[in-house]
Amino acid sequence: MKELFTRSISGLVFGIVVVACIILSPWALALLLLLVVSIGTFEMCRLHGILGPLHLGIVEALITGSFVFGCIVALGLLSYRWLLLETFFMFIPFLFALFSKQLRHDTIFSCCYASILFLSVPSLMMLFMYRQDMFGVMAGSWLVLLVFVLLWVNDIFAYLTGKLLGKHKLFERISPGKTIEGSIGGLLFTIIAVVAFGHYADWLPMNAAVGMGVIAVVFGTLGDLCESMLKRQAGVKDSGRLIPGHGGILDRFDSVLFSVPFIFVYLLLL
Repeated sequence: MKELFTRSISGLVFGIVVVACIILSPWALALLLLLVVSIGTFEMCRLHGILGPLHLGIVEALITGSFVFGCIVALGLLSYRWLLLETFFMFIPFLFALFSKQLRHDTIFSCCYASILFLSVPSLMMLFMYRQDMFGVMAGSWLVLLVFVLLWVNDIFAYLTGKLLGKHKLFERISPGKTIEGSIGGLLFTIIAVVAFGHYADWLPMNAAVGMGVIAVVFGTLGDLCESMLKRQAGVKDSGRLIPGHGGILDRFDSVLFSVPFIFVYLLLL
């Protein structure tokens, strides 16, 4: 009971902070995401066994640097063509591995590219969702907020449905607690939530709303499983201890960060 209370209170505080930053301005969200990227990179290094100050500092500089540079473009301070310079960040891990005498190249590559693709890129995509030149009338804080709400609804109702009806394991090798019944329950309630939202939000077409709901559930669940895989292989229960009752940044943002690129591309293709 005490653990549930702690988890609920910390989750509520976490949700308020996220919602406040999203609604306040893209600059506020950018600062929050900078913390997410920085702390998440530290946790990713920990999961991959990169603990030395020098190596940790290099990975942090690479990932946060790529995010900060992308922010400058996303927030309109530079034109889109400057995003081409992000290509340079993709080659730095090769140089890092070339000159490192202590870490294997596969460890460096897996940590750096996982951090770029799992942390930096999705966080930047959330900031680009504010831009009307990309998403038209859908752009803005409500679109970003909807992504989080859909994933929160899925998490909550997948957990509750799994507790009440769960009998068949979804992916026991990676996450023994997840059930097929819970996943179905999360999907159904997420679709209900997004249809209700789409009914009142005239800026969001119903087909886009339903598609977002399905993508959020499918890829949010896969993101959670992928992060569980990293933790299981590292032999740890949580990626960190930052959020009481929830674990680390990766534990809290895994489903969001994994699903955002798929939602982003889906909305652009509509």
